[in-house]
Parts: sequence; C-alpha cells; structure tokens
Amino acid sequence: MKALCIIPARGGSKRIPRKNIRTFHGRPILAYPVEAARDSGCFDEIMVSTDDPEIAAVARACGANVPFLRSPETSHDHAGSEEVIDEVIRGYRTQGLTFTHVCALYPTAALATPAQLRRGLAALEADPSLAGVLSVQRFSFPVQRALVFRNNRLPLLQPEHYQARSQDLEPAFHDAGQWYWLRCEPFVRTRELMGPNFTGLVLSETEAQDIDNEDDWTLAELKFELRRRRTPA
Repeated sequence: MKALCIIPARGGSKRIPRKNIRTFHGRPILAYPVEAARDSGCFDEIMVSTDDPEIAAVARACGANVPFLRSPETSHDHAGSEEVIDEVIRGYRTQGLTFTHVCALYPTAALATPAQLRRGLAALEADPSLAGVLSVQRFSFPVQRALVFRNNRLPLLQPEHYQARSQDLEPAFHDAGQWYWLRCEPFVRTRELMGPNFTGLVLSETEAQDIDNEDDWTLAELKFELRRRRTPA
C-alpha cells in the first residue's frame, strides 16, 4: 500500500475570506489537518493542492509538500473536489509517482484526528470491494419528518410519515465535511466521492464541523476547545 494525503486549499474562498489559513486557536487552521495526517502514520506523501502562493508557503511551513500549483481549471468557484483530486493524482503520475490509496482531507478539518484517519483506512482495508470511506454524522432529527415552505405553507416533505414515531424511522446521515479515503484506481475511473460502493465512519457531533460561514467557524472553535478540555494533558 502507498497512500497520498491531498489537502485541497484554494485561495478564493468567498464566504470566509482566506479561511484556509485564517488563525484558529493561535495557528493557521491548515496546520491542524496537516498535523493529523502526519501523526496518523498513514501516508507516504502529504500535499496541499492550492493556486495561492501564500497558502503554499503556509503549507510548507506546516510540514506539507506543494510539488505543483493547482491549474486555473480547478481553481474557480465551481470546481469540485473530484476534479482537484483527479488533477493531483495525474500530476504525480507525470512525475512517475503512483499511489494505491488517497485521502482527501479538508483544510478546515481542524477537528480531524490521527485516530479518525487510521480508523477510516482500516475500514477501507477491511473490505476489498469498497471504493472508499467517508466521514459522516447522523442527522439530529429524522429527515423523514422534514418540512418545506411552499406558497407560504409548511407541508411535510414526506407526509406518509406524519404518524410515525421518531424512534421507528431509519436513521439518516450526512457528509461530515472532513475527509474521504479512496482507492486510487476506482476513483480515477469514476471520480466518485460517495456512492453504492462506499461506507461511512460515523463521527459524533463534537468530532467534526463543516465550515461554510462564521457561525460554523465559531462552532468549530467551541468544539475544539471542548475536546481540549476533555483530553488529559
């Protein structure tokens, strides 16, 4: 097995400007996933994919490699993680380097831990038929009882579940926005980050926080501080 960690950190974040290197508990937030990847012992290479020279400099200072900058085609607002990962894999191949496994670890995943990454890899290795493993969290309320606004009314999205007890409904999960472990060859063929050949590693509410706005940032800081208080020195 040869594993690559890709941390995709472009410079053009809009909702939280420069969020990928913004200070988080005294350090650039990018430093935390780099450290988690390094301490996990899972990776032969840890790289940051960025189009931004300042982010590249911070990444190198944190201990990650930046062997090449991201192309304009994968640096705009509508470029997906799938395109970025594919570009990196192919970029390494042009240098004669190939990997059997790749983990896409987000630059704002300050709550990711070495143990999480090791558990994700172990789950992938335990089932050779899997294409990948992603971090997920359980919805706190049954999605079958969701409400939607339509013409200033609030009907149930699935009215057939109106009489169902919450505890009788199937639990549902969402992408935790932390990381994806992938087998390289299936990914290069399909460019999928989730699907029928994927499984999930369930994280608690305090183990992850996707960061899209200022409220998310505040929640991530609170969860980080809570974990620090719970962890013995």
